Amino acid sequence: MVTLTFLGATGTVTGSRYLVDVHGTRILIDAGLFQGKKELRLRNWEPFPVPPASLAAVILTHAHVDHTGFLPRLLREGFQGPTLATPPTTRLLRVVLPDAAHLQEEEARFANKVGSSRHAPALPLFTVRDAQEALGTLAAVPFGQTFTIKPGIDFRYHRQGHILGAAAVELRVKVAGGDHITIYFSGDVGRYDVPILREPEPYPGSTYLVVESTYGNRLHDPADPRDQLAEVINEAAARKGVILVPAFAIDRTQELLYFLRELVEDESIAPLPIFLDSPMAREATVAYRSCALEHDAEMRALVREGVDPLVPPNFQIVGRVDESKRLNSLAGPAVIISASGMATGGRILHHLKHRLPDPATTVVFAGFQAEGTRGRRLLEGEGEVKIFGEMTPVRAQVRSIPSLSAHADADELTIWASGPATTPKEVFVTHGEPEASQALADRFAGRFGWRCVLPALEETVTL
Repeated sequence: MVTLTFLGATGTVTGSRYLVDVHGTRILIDAGLFQGKKELRLRNWEPFPVPPASLAAVILTHAHVDHTGFLPRLLREGFQGPTLATPPTTRLLRVVLPDAAHLQEEEARFANKVGSSRHAPALPLFTVRDAQEALGTLAAVPFGQTFTIKPGIDFRYHRQGHILGAAAVELRVKVAGGDHITIYFSGDVGRYDVPILREPEPYPGSTYLVVESTYGNRLHDPADPRDQLAEVINEAAARKGVILVPAFAIDRTQELLYFLRELVEDESIAPLPIFLDSPMAREATVAYRSCALEHDAEMRALVREGVDPLVPPNFQIVGRVDESKRLNSLAGPAVIISASGMATGGRILHHLKHRLPDPATTVVFAGFQAEGTRGRRLLEGEGEVKIFGEMTPVRAQVRSIPSLSAHADADELTIWASGPATTPKEVFVTHGEPEASQALADRFAGRFGWRCVLPALEETVTL
């Protein structure tokens, strides 16, 4: 018997966790954190539905914390490894997991300091030590190489272009009679015709498909995001304001730097001071620069010409905390890029708390904002938001460039899914808010004639 249990990413875009049980061998695809609403975040504290020590392996699709951030907690509860990931993902995780642990510890310290937790003392979900132990379980599996977990169970990675190292997982399982079934987990599908990384590999077909639907009911703005970014920056510069960009440290930051370099070179914007205030984004940018095998043709050509595509003019990296604090006295016009992308934690919160009350400030969101996050509330026009336990008035301009998202939209997901060699028996639509998931299910059913279902949390299906 082969079963698939959905332990996360159902009715939400976070907490990606899929449990496959193959004749008693348990494999977890992704180990993500739930983010956003409190009711979602509380799921991270619930006991894992099966003993983590019983997991034969964890297979990660990519490095974002909603796909990997629960791994240290799994180890604390008994998981012993291995944790399998692509080589670029293992590199990024050496930055991502300790950073996530540091944020957990900082939030617990702050809660204890101000007494904002019902628990005494407030504890982190996991610690930096837990994160370091999780890193010790990592094993790199190159794209396209078959990895055998045990006889009769193997998998291979396919590039997805979502972020550096992002992959789909093709799990192949031997069943009764010597036949095989394949379960294809899309992970997060990337975009077409965007810079830096190679495009997603098309869906090859499988017995079953688990597909993300973050933008399943939407199309990205066809306008060039460079033009939109230039417009926002020029408007803010005319007000002599500071532009705050809460950006995901991985991929959004690198794409922003790429575009800012082009805009300055094209004289579409003035060469404003640009500050990157995120240690994780700094390390991720180094990784993006060095993983040449993952670069698209344009990126490779620029490097051959001696251009650093990720360094715009007047670019400065902010390292120490005291350097970050000094940005509070920075006069505009200037750009500050800082994590996190949904304004849920990190140094961006300090900048937002300081500058949101200033009408000259512009806050630019470059990507999807999950329901319940501070970024979503700002985009929806709330007049004040809570930061560090205190309400902060919002007088700044709040703008969005959603086409900078790293997620494929509904049309791009359809292109990705077109023409498989094998038609799936069943498609499980996950990793989306309910309306988005239902829209993609209806689209795939109408376009391809596939049987599509929206699984419920902790639902188990027999394959």
